[in-house]
Amino acid sequence: MKREDFLIYEDPNLIYLDSGATTLKPKVLADAISEYYNHYSANAHRGDYDISLKVDTLFEKTRYLVSNFIHANTNEVAFTNNATDSLSKIVWGFFEDYLNPGEEVLITKSEHASNVLPWFELAKRKGIVVRYIPLDSDLKVTMENVRKTVTQKTKVISLAQITNVVGDVRPIKEITSFAHQNGILVVVDGAQSVPHMPVDVKELDIDFLAFSAHKMCGPTGLGVLYGKEEYLRQFRPLIVGGGMNASFEFDGTVIYNEIPHFLEAGTPNIAGVIGFGKVVEYLEEIGMDRIQAYEKELRDYAIRRLKEVPKIILYNEKSESGIITFNIQDVFSQDLAIYLNKYHICVRAGNHCAKILKEDLGIKNTCRVSLYFYNTKEEIDALVRALKNPHLMEEII
Repeated sequence: MKREDFLIYEDPNLIYLDSGATTLKPKVLADAISEYYNHYSANAHRGDYDISLKVDTLFEKTRYLVSNFIHANTNEVAFTNNATDSLSKIVWGFFEDYLNPGEEVLITKSEHASNVLPWFELAKRKGIVVRYIPLDSDLKVTMENVRKTVTQKTKVISLAQITNVVGDVRPIKEITSFAHQNGILVVVDGAQSVPHMPVDVKELDIDFLAFSAHKMCGPTGLGVLYGKEEYLRQFRPLIVGGGMNASFEFDGTVIYNEIPHFLEAGTPNIAGVIGFGKVVEYLEEIGMDRIQAYEKELRDYAIRRLKEVPKIILYNEKSESGIITFNIQDVFSQDLAIYLNKYHICVRAGNHCAKILKEDLGIKNTCRVSLYFYNTKEEIDALVRALKNPHLMEEII
């Protein structure tokens, strides 16, 4: 689907199965970025001349497009450096003041480091308690386990909507409904969900959402922080300076800009933001429902074919997303990834920034295939052929 839009596929041998790490980039992104740098490369929100006003218009158009994409209000969407940056700003800009010592934050052992380490740091500095919602036998989050884990001290549930190793799709709407009935706020890491499925923050009633542009065909170095307006207004800006203040005086009097601009200090990634707007339009044109359905078709096909491979271990056969985690018995995951590279097949090997998942997964390192709409069944067939190679062990050695 749409492979002709990705110039990297001019190499006919490339089989890219690592979109969970970063996606390939369509030509519309490079064209938009080049257009900005070559023809109207002014700063944003700084000038009163034509090319600067053009930058302002396109920059804010992207904010509008992103807001519509996730069904948010435009003043609830701030641009950051990436999902990691967004999650850290949510923790330090809001929850450091919101939480009291002894109060609990619930996560799981399958979360990405970006949704673990900020809470660990806050626990050290503020004395909050980080606790874990148990995973079931398929490494999934169930409402039963959420209910069992919540206590009177629980104030935050912070979860990926889709995890980057297990690939399970969490019941976020049910979680937020239960959480809000109990006075609990919900933070969602959308890095692996927003690029792959429709996400409606209003319908899901999410309090905070973080995701990255580069995992959805956009540029690197750009993320999105969504927060309900009532909570963004309580934010303490972590970075202060140009572009985020309305005025300041010699006596220390400061007036900050309105949300979301006071969260965007300094010159932003202007080219990236403008290019991302084109990418959001591109994804909308394809249709997120269509992308999700096609990925499910690919995943179902991949699982069927991979089960033909001798000695394969599938760790998340029952998950719903395009993430498939596996090993070959007695083969180190990185050795397997290097072997697959001989056939121009790109997969991820390691712990995938989910270092405490080994407690439940039973192993530290795995290989991961992560699919997107530009992948094909023929590529999956090539992967299976390489894995079924009777000389695989000899080639790895």
